[in-house]
Amino acid sequence: MARIRITSAIVVLFVMVQTGFLLFMYARYSSFMPQSEEKPSQVHILILSSWRSGSSFVGQLFSQHPSVFYLMEPAWHVWVTMYQNSAKVLHMAVRDLVRSVFLCDMSVFDAYMPWKRNLSDLFQWAVSRALCSAPACDSFQRTDITSEMACKTLCGRYPFSKVEEACKTYSHIVIKEVRFFDLKVLYPLLTDPSLNLKIIHLVRDPRAVVKSREQSVKALARDNGIVLSTNGTKVEDSKYKVMQEICRSHVQIYETATLKPPGFLKDRYLMIRFEDLVRDPLSEISEMYKFADLSLTPTLKSWIYNITHGQGPGKKKEAFKITSRDAVNVSQAWRNVLSFQKIKKVQEVCKGAINMLGYQLVDSEKEQRDLSLDLVLPRQQNQFSWSSFNPKN
Repeated sequence: MARIRITSAIVVLFVMVQTGFLLFMYARYSSFMPQSEEKPSQVHILILSSWRSGSSFVGQLFSQHPSVFYLMEPAWHVWVTMYQNSAKVLHMAVRDLVRSVFLCDMSVFDAYMPWKRNLSDLFQWAVSRALCSAPACDSFQRTDITSEMACKTLCGRYPFSKVEEACKTYSHIVIKEVRFFDLKVLYPLLTDPSLNLKIIHLVRDPRAVVKSREQSVKALARDNGIVLSTNGTKVEDSKYKVMQEICRSHVQIYETATLKPPGFLKDRYLMIRFEDLVRDPLSEISEMYKFADLSLTPTLKSWIYNITHGQGPGKKKEAFKITSRDAVNVSQAWRNVLSFQKIKKVQEVCKGAINMLGYQLVDSEKEQRDLSLDLVLPRQQNQFSWSSFNPKN
């Protein structure tokens, strides 16, 4: 605990300096971006989502690509170090860390891990294929499909400096984050000339999210407290207050990106529903890859089929792991598991998001249990556009 308090003081000064720089860059470039300006050679992709929405799965779809350097939720280090603050207060620190990672400047972690460290000190490092293969680790090739368990066994003792070394050798830097609740916080990154940033906004039926969150109550308690600004107190979301904030943020992000968005968002925002992804994986993944300027390889196609056509919905102990499962059944499991009383409560706090994201409300337990009734509305029937940029006139 003593180390965390000392680190928090360092972090405050560090964040103030970086924030001042980013605000200067935003003020300079927010009004326009010169057409003649060359884009950075690397492509930067931010997978923007929330806990238990299938984002780890989507992250792996990018992580296993041989052209991608991927990190899963590096801002976890910010929240762990500064847990007594609110999510809103921490937005700038999270954004600054994400920017540094995109630029392969891993010295940003010095403020959160001020000790001699290895790869294994980085949150969820072993789910990154790039940190399990050369030059980060010599045990696997870039074209290999790596597993978290094998990577932990073979690569954990490599020095932390390998993270930055590896990052600089890839054409695509992909970060998955669940700690942004306002798209406007990312405007300085979207207008930063040193970045070539695109955003994939992954959403999931809030009722399915609740079912999944119930498998991870203790693991989410600290993050819940930060979302609800409880000054460091852990919270179990029995009244769905966190879900309400999550749903509100998805609405805010989507509306900001599609209703009279700023010009710099053109062709740089893509909404993906988890349910569409698991129903037609190759089509949806091809769309994401095209958006990210990546190609789908035969090896990846085979791996994707295997992990989406396993047996059963997955066990509770696998809540944070990517294993072979029947993905379609996973997406519908909430309809058989949750009580109708819980469903009604979730629908009350997330009605706006459910409607906007293209899901159907249920009015009875009979409708909930009737799996022949499709609650995921076809895209053409939604009131919103699914293109990356299509502002209303």
